[in-house]
Amino acid sequence: MTNSKPRVLVTGGAGYIGSHACRSLAEAGFDPVAYDNMVYGHSWAVQWGDLVEGDVADRDTLMAAFEKYQPRAVMHFAGFAYVGESVTDPAKYYANNVSGGITLLTAMKDAGIKALIFSSSCATYGMPKKLPLTEDHPQDPVSPYGQSKLMFERILADFNHAYGLRHMNLRYFNAAGASADGTIGEDHAPETHLIPLILQAVLGKRPPLKVFGTDYPTPDGTAIRDYIHVTDLAEAHVLALNLLLDGHPGDSINLGTGRGYSVREVIETAQRITGKPVPHQDAPRRAGDPPELVADASRAAAVLGFTPKLSDLDTVVETAWRWHSTH
Repeated sequence: MTNSKPRVLVTGGAGYIGSHACRSLAEAGFDPVAYDNMVYGHSWAVQWGDLVEGDVADRDTLMAAFEKYQPRAVMHFAGFAYVGESVTDPAKYYANNVSGGITLLTAMKDAGIKALIFSSSCATYGMPKKLPLTEDHPQDPVSPYGQSKLMFERILADFNHAYGLRHMNLRYFNAAGASADGTIGEDHAPETHLIPLILQAVLGKRPPLKVFGTDYPTPDGTAIRDYIHVTDLAEAHVLALNLLLDGHPGDSINLGTGRGYSVREVIETAQRITGKPVPHQDAPRRAGDPPELVADASRAAAVLGFTPKLSDLDTVVETAWRWHSTH
């Protein structure tokens, strides 16, 4: 299949972050191919390039997709990502995020594909020993989800050493927001992310928001997180891909903003932007939730030349509100 545009296979390309990555790839002159088992993906989110329905654990379907599309690289988003579920069902997480991932890497090796962008997580750090979190912070995850991401980072290092598979580990903080034109956005079932939970509570689509923990050692007692707009996140993936394709040896890079917002600040922003009260009630802390998670974002700026453009909290909440109030 001849095509002048370089192709990129995007596992999990029908999901929230994967679909935004496909859009950014297309806008940057690539031809994305979404590869998704459609367990959590949505066919409406695949608007840039083809869709191949398949699982990362299915070697035959992967090899057929590599043969047909001849991608120059893979972006790997196809991971289960519910921290709480990973604690109650670790088998599911290790099977998909680790074992399925190894099948993907082995298929890439056999197809001669040498570049991978990995959707990793700040969950690999565990409880922060110092803030903001730098890439050399000890990695000591507190959940099977975080462990699965760290295991895969280590497997990638071994594949690079043995087979020359260059890769970027992009460790996300809190992805949020929706595309500015309202075409794609966040639609998880179940939903666990703060901003959609707030906006759906405003819309009366779910019960009042539970604020887990009001006695943290933070200015207003609620937990602080670093929110990065999903469009910015997708752009960073394209920057990382271009570096790898130009011969960069690879790196591990935080994707955040370096600025944290408390749960109460997010609620207040949502009330201001929607013009409606956010129904909410205080609840006890959840086990394993750190008081504060904020990225040191300097390596992303230095290595990728990445500066978030849409990640101020107002823009994040405005774009999410536009999406949730119209879908």
